[in-house]
Amino acid sequence: MGLFKKNPFGHILFVKRWLIRILGALTHRRFRGFNELHIEGSEIIKDLPDKNVLFISNHQTYFADVVAMFHVFNASLSGRTDSIKNIGYLWNPKLNIYYVAAKETMKAGLLPKILAYVGSVSIERTWRSEGKDVNRQVRMSDISNIGTALNDGWVITFPQGTTTPFKPIRKGTAHIIKRYKPIVIPIVIDGFRRSFDKKGLRIKKKNILQSMEIKQPLEIDYDNETTEEIVKKIEFAIEQHPSFLKVIPEKELKAQLELDKLREW
Repeated sequence: MGLFKKNPFGHILFVKRWLIRILGALTHRRFRGFNELHIEGSEIIKDLPDKNVLFISNHQTYFADVVAMFHVFNASLSGRTDSIKNIGYLWNPKLNIYYVAAKETMKAGLLPKILAYVGSVSIERTWRSEGKDVNRQVRMSDISNIGTALNDGWVITFPQGTTTPFKPIRKGTAHIIKRYKPIVIPIVIDGFRRSFDKKGLRIKKKNILQSMEIKQPLEIDYDNETTEEIVKKIEFAIEQHPSFLKVIPEKELKAQLELDKLREW
């Protein structure tokens, strides 16, 4: 019976464990080999509760960002601090880690479908579909699915909903925070845009220093703070508030924006 135990989304945990082991082994050198991942603050991870934790992060590629977080989280839970050295941590991975992703992205090919089985909470984007801007209502089933994932474990989300830097924070993330009252852990990543293609599947350039900073939990008054106030906190926490534009070289930012525009689906 234990061999076929499932999570709340119907995924068999035995299968999920082996997928994480295999995919982790295949991707490890992308963050410790071809390129190096500099980690700060991972000691926070091992002290978190087993569930109702929401990680919020800026976004640079579709998949590499999440894969790196799976490596860092599991390495930290295995006793490593700011390191993913020695992939033995993959043998007994945390199986209740989920990440929020666009449904159309997770259906685009065999590999995305496999990655979806590993832990995707797939939602329908309300602002973009099939490369076009749209404006549609949030599906309550999507909100409920994120709540289900939080009730079962940890959830990674990218509140801007795009890999383009300094785009607005989606209010849906603030609504989820007010509704489910999770511990909110901000993460700031960099270097992934230069290392990988937009999907995060192909190595674009080697010897790039990638970075991941895991910050202290946000202090949030779930009952009294407005969604606008929470959005503002998220902007600063993941360093996507317009004031952070000052610390990015103008030429580099322009190149990033142009590259995203050319590759936008």
